[in-house]
Amino acid sequence: MLQARWFDGHSTRARPVIVRLIPAGSGPGLRLHALDDGQILELSHQQVQWPERWSHKHRPSRVVVDLRERGSLQIDDVAAWHSLLAAAGRRTPLAERMQTQLRVLLMVLAIAGTCIWAFYRWGTPWAAAHIARHVPLAWELALSQRAMEEIDASLVKPSKLEPARQAELRAGFARLAELARNDAGLQRYRGYAPALELEFRSGMPANAFALPGGTIVMTDAMVEKARSSSEADTALLGVLAHEIGHVQHRHTTRMVVEQGVLNIGLGLALGDVSSLVSFSSSLLTGLAYRRNHETEADCYAVAMMRRAGLPTKPMTDLLLSIEHGAADESTDESTQQARRGGFSWLSTHPDTAERARQLCPK
Repeated sequence: MLQARWFDGHSTRARPVIVRLIPAGSGPGLRLHALDDGQILELSHQQVQWPERWSHKHRPSRVVVDLRERGSLQIDDVAAWHSLLAAAGRRTPLAERMQTQLRVLLMVLAIAGTCIWAFYRWGTPWAAAHIARHVPLAWELALSQRAMEEIDASLVKPSKLEPARQAELRAGFARLAELARNDAGLQRYRGYAPALELEFRSGMPANAFALPGGTIVMTDAMVEKARSSSEADTALLGVLAHEIGHVQHRHTTRMVVEQGVLNIGLGLALGDVSSLVSFSSSLLTGLAYRRNHETEADCYAVAMMRRAGLPTKPMTDLLLSIEHGAADESTDESTQQARRGGFSWLSTHPDTAERARQLCPK
């Protein structure tokens, strides 16, 4: 026990009291014995606003204990109060230990950083893959339409390919689409069967990309790039099979959902949910596929081409030739425009040689 001054809230006069701390399972309680009139006041642990603990190097000159509606308590003997708390078995909250012990602070920061990194690395992709199962196809189609309108308005121009050439490629694409629709081994999400459509555009370097909901766009430059190959159609069908893989795995939808999950998680962690992401075409066009997404699409293309009885080497040769010529095309105005516009996911797929050596499950 120790002596203190009690301001009971009824008068400005400080009343001398004897303070005792009573050990309890939920935390020590407080007992005051007023020396002026013998009044005894007992408060449970929850009825007291316990002052934060201090470091020994920055010990305060006085301790003030908030008794809420019962006033406040002033203690001059800080060391005795500290000893009394320890003897009563009060458990120091983590927040207090973080403020008074650098080691605890660094440990908590390290754990928090590891958890955030793990949430980003594994948690968000896992959650996005499962949430994407429940995303309506109509939502994907609406998002795709908005994105295509934005792309048409700022990046590409109508195709200049001959109608006959477009019809040839669409006929081959239709066979792949039928295979994707009817072969259960090529279906990533049960019951997910979007209507695959092939569009052609000009005004961009050799490329192909997939929008959520089934729209796949191939540039005129990609078709022209494959013209020198003896198996041009096979090479282009391999590229289209890769893009169908992105659609069937719902990679773009998963990225948008993943971004939303990440923003929600950070919002909850930081206590601010007012700025959560708004799913829109501008968000879609600013995302880029993960490496494992490209691997999944590659393996899907390999499986599809095997089922169609077509070789995959022409596709690999085409992508390698595009990659080798990328340095020369880096100054192309349309390429620079795409980079400035933030359409990172429209860029040519990287690391073709490495991906060509990659083994996919049978």
